[in-house]
Amino acid sequence: MGVPSAVDVARRVPLGAAGHAGAYGDVVTPQWALSEQGIGWIAAHGGAGTTTLTRMLGGIDLGCRWPDAALGEPAKVMLVARTNAEGMGAAGRALNALREGRHPAAMRLIGLVLVADAPGRLPLPLARRIRVLRSIAPVHRVPWMPAWRLGIPPRQLPKELFGLAGVVGADRELPGRKG
Repeated sequence: MGVPSAVDVARRVPLGAAGHAGAYGDVVTPQWALSEQGIGWIAAHGGAGTTTLTRMLGGIDLGCRWPDAALGEPAKVMLVARTNAEGMGAAGRALNALREGRHPAAMRLIGLVLVADAPGRLPLPLARRIRVLRSIAPVHRVPWMPAWRLGIPPRQLPKELFGLAGVVGADRELPGRKG
């Protein structure tokens, strides 16, 4: 049971699609290549934090699926997971799917974003798991943000978010930056 992961959804979502309805019912002609513009955020599992990262840093929230060339989605992607055991297991399975080539041909993984699932230090087994994941892909950590849990903008954003903005080329001014 549980929430479908990026790997599960990737098995069901075709890499290309026929035309789809656009605004005002006109048919949008599909593209045949992923876009070199922007960043896509892929959730390794439900609740990973892609919606929050998209809201903060821009890009496209792809949910639990690979980018679709027919929709002109970005070739550059960040995989996102929580730092609990289930989240890091889902990240490992998605990274394995990438290693096996089960993704769109032009897609490029920029890194793995691990969003803290609770305040405080990680238990040793989870910290060890991060070391394993770091050997596979660049890992970017986002600390626990109590304000996000409450659905309100934080007064101060963590420095890790500004570093992540630089990695993904976020072109927006982030609120709460110490200057």
